[in-house]
Amino acid sequence: MELGLKGKSAIVTGSSRGIGAAIARSLGRAGAKVAVNYFRSRDMAETVAGEIAGSGGEAFAVKADVTMKDEVEAMTAETIKRFGKVDILVNNAAIGFPMKPFMDHSWDEVEAKMSGEMKGIFFTTQAAVRDMMKRKYGRIIHISSGLSRYASENFFTHAAAKAAMDSSARVMAKELGPMGITVNVIGPGLIPTDATAGFPKEMFDFIANSTPLKRIGAPDDIAGAVTFLASDMARFITGQYIHVNGGTFMP
Repeated sequence: MELGLKGKSAIVTGSSRGIGAAIARSLGRAGAKVAVNYFRSRDMAETVAGEIAGSGGEAFAVKADVTMKDEVEAMTAETIKRFGKVDILVNNAAIGFPMKPFMDHSWDEVEAKMSGEMKGIFFTTQAAVRDMMKRKYGRIIHISSGLSRYASENFFTHAAAKAAMDSSARVMAKELGPMGITVNVIGPGLIPTDATAGFPKEMFDFIANSTPLKRIGAPDDIAGAVTFLASDMARFITGQYIHVNGGTFMP
C-alpha cells in the first residue's frame, strides 16, 4: 500500500537505538529520507542509517543535543541541505529522570526533567515548522508515555513532563493546523528498550498478563503507529493522543 511517504524528509530525534531506531527504519522502508539523530551513540546511529541505505533508502546520522538550540538549528539546516526540506519531525529523544517517591525528589531534579523535556520539543519543532510553513505541509509526532495518563508510583517527574508535552501538542495542533501541519502524540505502553532494561521481570510479566493481547509491546509496534500518523492516511488526524499499549489502559 502506498503511504505517500516517498520523497518525504524526516528527522527522528534519539533514533540511534530502541523505539527511535525502529521509527527511523520504518519511515525509511516507507520511502522517506531520514535524518537519524543521536547525542552520544554515533556508531549506532550510523548503523541505523546504513541499514536504511542498504534497503534502498536514504539516510544519514546527525549529532545534536535536542536541549541545545544551536545544535538543533544546525541539525535542521543539515537535513534541509541534504534532503531539501523537512516534512516530518518525530520528537523521540529521551530525557533522563529519577525513579523514586515524590517526597524524595529535589526541585532541581524536577526542574531538570521538565526543562529538558520541553526544550527537546520546543527547539526541534520551531526549527522544523519554519521550513514546513513554506510548503504548508508537515507532520509532527511526539513520543510521550502512557504514564502521563496512567498514574504509577515513582514516576512523578516523568509523568509531569510528558503531561506537559501532551498539553502543548494540542496548542500546536490548533495554531499550526491552518498551515497544513498536523501535530499528534503517541503514548507507548511498556516497551523493552535500554531505558527499561533495569525494570524487574515481574513488571514485564504483570503488564503482559494485564494486556488483552497478552504481551508487552515492541519498538516496531510504536514505529508502525508513527508511520501511519506520518502518512497521507492520517492527513485529517491532528491534536490527538493515541495509546499504543495493546489495551493495557483504555481511557
